[in-house]
Amino acid sequence: MDENLRKVDPKLLELLVCPLCKGRLTFNRETNELVSEKAKLAYPIRDGVPIMLVSEARRLED
Repeated sequence: MDENLRKVDPKLLELLVCPLCKGRLTFNRETNELVSEKAKLAYPIRDGVPIMLVSEARRLED
């Protein structure tokens, strides 16, 4: 995958919150996802765009 697609603007990350719990998100470079530890969800980033839909999120294992 293009390395440019695996970067998230830190300012954008400060503004985005989990749509389910309104909690903080962290960027997982390995999986190219925004992770909400509180909601146990990982939101995909496709073509550089975070997909902030609960229906598109992957459930995290405990």
